Amino acid sequence: MSLLAVIAQQAPSVMDTPIPWLEWTGIHMSPWKLIGWVGALMFGSRWLVQFIASRRARKPVIPRVFWYMSIVGSVMTLSYFVWGKNDSVGILQNLFPMFTASYSLWLDIKHRGWHRDKASH
Repeated sequence: MSLLAVIAQQAPSVMDTPIPWLEWTGIHMSPWKLIGWVGALMFGSRWLVQFIASRRARKPVIPRVFWYMSIVGSVMTLSYFVWGKNDSVGILQNLFPMFTASYSLWLDIKHRGWHRDKASH
């Protein structure tokens, strides 16, 4: 193994060290953990967006922002599991929703066009 590889393994990454501005709260969180939390919140809150849109329309509706939130949340949690935690279960768990949401967004744009407000659900 090269000297550079040994140093890279031993030196803690900036992404793995606790965020200093959170220390006063007693929370010790690395940037990777923050990315994972924000991604999980983004992915989970898409259901709240869908619920609100359906209540307003008085029928089941999946707004386009649902797919954007799915993709962003999946990419963020996937990056956390790939580079932050290196967890194969989390990687597998987030790969499928990312591709499914991307395909659904593509279908939505293809079906309704970019100017969704002018198209019917």
